[in-house]
Amino acid sequence: MRLYDSHSHLDAPEFDADREAVLARAEAAGVAQQLVPAVAFAAWPGLKATCGLRPGLKAAYGLHPMYLEAHRPEHLEALPVWIERERPAAVGECGLDFFVPGLDPDLQRHYFRRQLEIARDFGLPVVLHARRAVDEVIAMLRRIGGLRGVVHSWSGSEEQAAQLFRLGFHLGIGGPVSFERAQRLRRTVATMPLEHLLLETDSPDQPDASRRGQRNEPAFLVDVLRTVARLRGEDEARLAEATRRNAEALFGA
Repeated sequence: MRLYDSHSHLDAPEFDADREAVLARAEAAGVAQQLVPAVAFAAWPGLKATCGLRPGLKAAYGLHPMYLEAHRPEHLEALPVWIERERPAAVGECGLDFFVPGLDPDLQRHYFRRQLEIARDFGLPVVLHARRAVDEVIAMLRRIGGLRGVVHSWSGSEEQAAQLFRLGFHLGIGGPVSFERAQRLRRTVATMPLEHLLLETDSPDQPDASRRGQRNEPAFLVDVLRTVARLRGEDEARLAEATRRNAEALFGA
C-alpha cells in the first residue's frame, strides 16, 4: 500500500533530533507522500528545507490562528511572494480557533480572510484549522467563493460535514477517530462519501488511543487507516488507494 499523510508537521522541532529516521519509518510503513503545512512566517524557510529532503514531501505556506501573536501584516504581504517563488501545494495551515483563550477573534478573521483570498487568486487548495469555529469557517468559505481544500482534524457535526461536501471540501481524519468516546466523529467517518476523505496524522500531535501522550509520527498513519477501514467495513488496501488518490487530486502527486 502507498499512503498519503495529508497533514504532517514534519518540520516541527520535535523531529529535529531524528527526522531522517522518522522519514525512513514512514517510508517503510508505506507512507510515500506527506503534505507539510506551515504555522508561522518564521518557520517557512525551515519547512522549505524539510520538504527538500524527499520528492514526496509537499509544502503549504500559511499563518496558523494559534500563532496569532507571531503574525504581522507584512507576513500576509510575503505570502504571495513565497507562493510565486516556491510553488507550494496549498495555502495553510490557516483558519479560526475559538477554543484557545486570548486569541483575538477579529484579528484571526483578518488573517484568515486574506489567506483565503490569496489561495483563491492563485488557484490553490487551503488547509483549514476550525476549532469551535466550523460554522464561521463555512460562512467565510461561501463568502470568498472559488475555494477547495480540507478541514483537517475534523471534529464537527454530520450536518456541517455535509455543508462542506457541497462546497467540494474534504475532511482530514487522524488519531482522534481511534478513541471510543469519539462517537460523533466515528459516525461521520463510517458514512461520509469516500471521495471527500483524507487520512492524516497531524504529527507530532494527536496520536491515536494506543499512543496517548507520546509523540505522533507519519508511520502511524497505518493505524488510522486500519481504524477507518474497520469503521467503514472496507478493505484497507482499497481505502489506502482511494484516500491517496483524493490527496493527489487535491495537492498533486
